[in-house]
Amino acid sequence: MRELADRPEEVPAVFAERFNSGDATALAQVYEDAAVLVPQPGTPVSGPDLHAANSRLQKLGVPISVRPQHVYRNGDLALLIVDWAIDGTDPQGQAVHVEGTATDVARRGSDGRWRYVIDNPFGTRAQQLLTEDT
Repeated sequence: MRELADRPEEVPAVFAERFNSGDATALAQVYEDAAVLVPQPGTPVSGPDLHAANSRLQKLGVPISVRPQHVYRNGDLALLIVDWAIDGTDPQGQAVHVEGTATDVARRGSDGRWRYVIDNPFGTRAQQLLTEDT
């Protein structure tokens, strides 16, 4: 499995590889400890709730694809604009299609590796990731 990112533009690819591996622990390493995920507009989550939101998507068994559009770096911070899609068929044969353009913030840690600080998968679009009710 790919190491954590050495450059901010690598963060989305590392995220996708670890997401697609199905390894929740490996995926969690792509985030800082106090990172925030916005699974639906106006509802940021962190800690166990962040990992639970990602876990629900991983359990679909459908891969994510990512396509970075822009990376703006200032020192140890970077803003990433990333098109992404989860598109395929789940193990029960149900079609799955979720997509967005993320506006994310990554930071270089003391170890030199880049991790997400803020993961806002839908940017300004009013959609949401899977919730427990979905």
